[in-house]
Amino acid sequence: MTARILCLIILLLEIRGLSLSIPGRGLKALIFYTQLSNLITAVSVLLLVVIGQPYWVTLLRYISTCMLVMTFLVTICVLVPMGGDPKMLLWSGNGLYHHVLCPVISTASYILVEEHVPGSLIWLPAVITLAYGLVMLYLNWHKKVDGPYPFFRIHNQSMTATVIWMIVLMAVIIGIGTVVCCLAR
Repeated sequence: MTARILCLIILLLEIRGLSLSIPGRGLKALIFYTQLSNLITAVSVLLLVVIGQPYWVTLLRYISTCMLVMTFLVTICVLVPMGGDPKMLLWSGNGLYHHVLCPVISTASYILVEEHVPGSLIWLPAVITLAYGLVMLYLNWHKKVDGPYPFFRIHNQSMTATVIWMIVLMAVIIGIGTVVCCLAR
């Protein structure tokens, strides 16, 4: 019951955050990992509230939680230090919901009150994140998209820098998956 209540709160926060971010961008919002992670979270918490937590919903909750933690960490450790406005990214508009409230509450809910996936699945969020990253690199290479994050702007940095960014980001998401699994035991 506690998981359903927390997930309902997360769903309401996700709806509010998405209502602030999607209208101005439309489908272009889907180029942002932040938007994708929050959409996946909205779907996963809606499913948990409506049907409970069969294994596949638990798996979706794990993936979305890891993606939200990645969003949170990239925002505070990369985007803000690289010159992003902390007020805009963290404390107002959709940033408050997508970069702070939803990641923190969703992670707490998954770790503390929801069912968990086995530790053998720590690779899954990395595969999804890698797929997203490769698509964004491809779109940037062909100049179909600019960014949306500095580490995808391959025409503005060396190939070595791009490779290092991708290795670091993969290490971070694998670390996140591992820590979430360990804390959820």
